[in-house]
Amino acid sequence: MDFAAARKVMVDSQVRVNDVTDRDLQAALLAVPRERFLPAERAFAAYAEIEAEIANGRRLMLPRDLSKLLMALEPQAGESALAMAAPYAAAVLAGMGLKVTAQEADPAVLEAVSGALAEAGVEAVAAPFDRPAGGHGYDLIVSEAAVPVRPEAWLAALKTGGRLAVVERSGPAGKAVLYVKGSSGLSRRELFDAAPPVLDGMAPEPAFAL
Repeated sequence: MDFAAARKVMVDSQVRVNDVTDRDLQAALLAVPRERFLPAERAFAAYAEIEAEIANGRRLMLPRDLSKLLMALEPQAGESALAMAAPYAAAVLAGMGLKVTAQEADPAVLEAVSGALAEAGVEAVAAPFDRPAGGHGYDLIVSEAAVPVRPEAWLAALKTGGRLAVVERSGPAGKAVLYVKGSSGLSRRELFDAAPPVLDGMAPEPAFAL
């Protein structure tokens, strides 16, 4: 399979046509080998309009949805980024000149993508998703998976002026949202409909009430 040709078709038919106009983002999507983030036997599915499985139910986000999320973040070279359950997004951001940490909680997923992350110059860390690696001070955070509630720990890890793009999903449908952390609080903007799988381990602990 000609993966370079498939990447161009992906960008032309799934990215540009969905109003993703950032040229640097388009260039990174054309350069990053998406197939490297899947097991060899599923590499052929990397550029299809499906959520291809990495391991244990974890999936790559649709190229259309991910490219729109990343454009909303307005990434700039030299910024620091945390990619939560988002290994492909991590490599794309690194290709745009950001310093990126990719966090994974599932060892099987991390093993599947570690080689591709290393090739992209991305630092990979293993930690539960409710505890962002590095504590705080990120310019942007992105996830390829959905979360069931507002991810407070992720928002706390942003610096002032930092941005978080994620899909919030508590039922069959979800909304991609952009948070911006200001000096006096957070702003939230809904972007588009999306329904990637919900990330395990991000639901709040049940509270006891009388």
